[in-house]
Amino acid sequence: MENLQELADAVVSRLFVELEASGRHVHVTAQQAKVMFGHPLTPERPLSQPGQYLAKERVRLIGPKGEFRNVAVLGPERKEGQVEISLTDGRTLGIDPPIRLSGDVAGSPGITLEGERGRVTLSHGVIAAQRHVHLTPSDAAKFGVRNGQTVRLQTYTARPTVYGDVAVRVSPEFASYVHLDYDEANACGFRKGDLGRLLP
Repeated sequence: MENLQELADAVVSRLFVELEASGRHVHVTAQQAKVMFGHPLTPERPLSQPGQYLAKERVRLIGPKGEFRNVAVLGPERKEGQVEISLTDGRTLGIDPPIRLSGDVAGSPGITLEGERGRVTLSHGVIAAQRHVHLTPSDAAKFGVRNGQTVRLQTYTARPTVYGDVAVRVSPEFASYVHLDYDEANACGFRKGDLGRLLP
């Protein structure tokens, strides 16, 4: 029985990648954290990607037409502030975020962030994250894909869907997961533990 389970696990790891839903969240610089909270970010729990964590601190996102309270802040601190929202979130806030990979924020809209101690206004930095897959080099080789490539994704979810335009990101610092935003996750009926398969 144990051997059968090991075989099943090996087949799954050979063919599929686990899916994750990524909700709206914020990345901040050390200086921005000091202004908004009075201290550096405080880790609350680790995330799936090594070295990254959910912080105890929360912010309020203030847009031209609406706001969201209690928005997650992810650490560690970065060199530039960034806000990742869904397209639906953008309508609530009154912001039209471009669909970009994390870190590609040039020319994107700005927003105001409010913490318990103060406010920070970003002149740019609001994006809707392009759906993407993080892969270790060994998993990338196994799936026959390379960093920077774009593939399709078949989801094995309650409402099976094939998504195009999935960016491949490969690094030895990654753990292998597909990241969808909540619009995409809800559209395919995602539940924690669901799997997907990369297609050419």
